[in-house]
Amino acid sequence: MADLGELLQVTMRRRHLTAQALAERTGIRTPRIRVFAEDGADGPIQPTEQELAELAAALGLPLHDVLGAAHVPARAPAS
Repeated sequence: MADLGELLQVTMRRRHLTAQALAERTGIRTPRIRVFAEDGADGPIQPTEQELAELAAALGLPLHDVLGAAHVPARAPAS
């Protein structure tokens, strides 16, 4: 499985999205997206679960793939 940085870079490239365009889709600031794409989830700034969910939705990726790439265990759905 790819790490978060690689997953973001590859998907952004495939979707022809810049960090700024992704920021506009998610509301996450452009510098944070750049850090996530360059350093992944292990960099100096760690993404929140909410940010990961927003990135997944904006990029059309399954949330569990994004959480896995960020090394965040997926939670069981609430019953």
